[in-house]
Amino acid sequence: MEHITPCLWFDDNAEEAVTFYISIFKDRGGSKIKETSRYGEAAAAASGRPKGSVLTIMFEILGQEFMALNGGPVFKFNEAVSFMVNCDTQDEIDRTWNALSGPGSGGEESSCGWLKDKFGLSWQIVPAGFSEMIKDKDPKKSDRVMAALLQMKKLDIQKLKQAYEG
Repeated sequence: MEHITPCLWFDDNAEEAVTFYISIFKDRGGSKIKETSRYGEAAAAASGRPKGSVLTIMFEILGQEFMALNGGPVFKFNEAVSFMVNCDTQDEIDRTWNALSGPGSGGEESSCGWLKDKFGLSWQIVPAGFSEMIKDKDPKKSDRVMAALLQMKKLDIQKLKQAYEG
């Protein structure tokens, strides 16, 4: 089966990041480490990384496969790539948001449902059905939702629904 696997480049903390992400989504199922590879002699010599240290980790969150790579300090995350998490309830939004950017998490809130976690990876935490509201055929509905969205950091399902319904 063909599919796309996003590869996340970390300096040397891929294992910490993967453990963190899995802990956040474990209660929603489908989150696990699938395979870990380590730097062998040749790769360690070429990269300057310690032999036996983690090279890659294949993992899954909510059914989506990812690879985490300990590649060194060459590249950093930025907002050009983010992961959108659709949440069925406000409780799911709150728990996910707080785990990734709440007090003590090391992350930072942005606006319109966006945040950056402690590793610098950007996320969008949105209610399921949000894209349908924002692209409704009635421009007044979608405009009201957008106006409400622009006032928020963490998204509030009830306020978005109220804006949608007018």
